[in-house]
Amino acid sequence: MVKLKVVGTTVALSASLLLAGCGGDEEASGQSNSSISEALEYTITGIEPGAGLTGLTHDALEDYENLEGWELHESSTAGMVTELRQAIDNEEPIVVSGWSPHWKFAEFDIKFLEDPEGSFGGEEGIHTIARLGLEEDMPGAYQILDAFAWEVEDMESVMHEAQDISFEEAAQNWIEENQDTVDQWTEGAEQGGGTSIALVSTPWDSERASSNVIKIVLESQGYSVTVTDVDPAVMFEALVNDGADASIAPWLPIAHGALYENHKDNLDDLGSNLQGAKNGLAVPSYMEIDSIEDLEPKE
Repeated sequence: MVKLKVVGTTVALSASLLLAGCGGDEEASGQSNSSISEALEYTITGIEPGAGLTGLTHDALEDYENLEGWELHESSTAGMVTELRQAIDNEEPIVVSGWSPHWKFAEFDIKFLEDPEGSFGGEEGIHTIARLGLEEDMPGAYQILDAFAWEVEDMESVMHEAQDISFEEAAQNWIEENQDTVDQWTEGAEQGGGTSIALVSTPWDSERASSNVIKIVLESQGYSVTVTDVDPAVMFEALVNDGADASIAPWLPIAHGALYENHKDNLDDLGSNLQGAKNGLAVPSYMEIDSIEDLEPKE
């Protein structure tokens, strides 16, 4: 569930002036909570307006009294990452709407802020779901999809490498480096013999990573695989209306929970293929704050 305009320049200038006034070479990590909030001009750097994470961030602004007067600067995932990179290069304070798995956690030393109000809902799992009847129609593919499971660090490593090469190449490299894990997914599975299987996913880098991995694995077992990136609502509708066979993309129980509840009786939920997915507010690790409650309200 992912903006270099005037705000980015203003934040950087405000932070520089404030740090200079507090002792010249004093780093952002040595600032008080109040001065950090002032340097940020009480602004969270966000992503796309329609993203689920954007809605959760707006919820946090309502839930936390100490975020009174704060604003969410909505833009894009790319814009958020650009501002995050710029802030870290200059060791300046920044608070971003973040989620994991995402390659930024492999690229940068950043951390989630604790969320005592639970605005972001805690940890999620990424599930594998299939159309009813897939187990009978394609037992080998079903077995592989059911066995598919990996870790947050695995997904983030593919995403990170895919910033420089294609997702297909990054997925192939991960498979070659983790063949023992892949062998566990495919052990004893019936060969596909050219059978076509249609997977649906979402246009997020996390799901591009997983979909490319499972596509290559299924193809190695003799299946002809297509992956189509669609809106989450379309993803669920395709599976319940036999327009696709399976997906390894839904985030549950929060991000796609409402869609899942609407369609769960007409789907086969194979369980989570990844545990520990998370949404929240993230900051560079050099910032000496650990909780959303450490931020100060605008006076």
